[in-house]
Amino acid sequence: MMAVLDLKQASVLFGRPASGIYALQDVSLRVQPGERVALVGANGSGKSTLLRVLHGLIRPTTGVLTCDPQLRQSMLFQRPHLLRLSVLSNIALGLWLRGVPWHDAQLRSHNALARVGLSELAGRKARALSGGQQQRVALARAWAMEPQLLLLDEPTASLDPHAKREVEALIHEFADQGHGTGDAMTLVFASHNLGQVKRLASRVVYLDQGRVAADLSVSDFFCGPLLQSQYPAAHLFVKGESL
Repeated sequence: MMAVLDLKQASVLFGRPASGIYALQDVSLRVQPGERVALVGANGSGKSTLLRVLHGLIRPTTGVLTCDPQLRQSMLFQRPHLLRLSVLSNIALGLWLRGVPWHDAQLRSHNALARVGLSELAGRKARALSGGQQQRVALARAWAMEPQLLLLDEPTASLDPHAKREVEALIHEFADQGHGTGDAMTLVFASHNLGQVKRLASRVVYLDQGRVAADLSVSDFFCGPLLQSQYPAAHLFVKGESL
């Protein structure tokens, strides 16, 4: 099976070689269609940088990223970047810029808003919405692109508990149902919420100081004896996050 993404021996250096900081060091990651890969690790471990490399926002200093140039992908950030426009226009504009006729873009945007339960807010100013509503708009905008790959950087970290549950449920639904083609959407997401990782992921990649220190199935990652004996740094991380 052809991988959705294949990153080989990638490093990212911020600054000059003699005095800069490596955000990623010799990272390899192969993601198969339909996988749900969670990136975990302490602050500064490289999760956000890795997501941006996979999305093409950052070019690795060394290493190679291989993916289908026709791959449809969207990325959702912790804090949604919404324009000073209506909710509907925030979604439709991105489609129109990708060549979708404006009328069709509006129809797809209405459908996307219906999927996240915000149809009645289509005409509201996007930036006037609550944090949870804004993240649902951002999720609708991402879904409207009909992505095969959805990248998420701590998508529920800044939300209250109720909004967290709503957004997480939508991510789960979108990943399961895809776009009605029968093909599951591929997810790669960063999260500090280990409960969320258990609920959403099929595979966990633990990053430590810019390196991949563990790459396991979700069941193996949360198997305490296995993690403690073979991946002590990851075990300490899970133990600390679970306290």
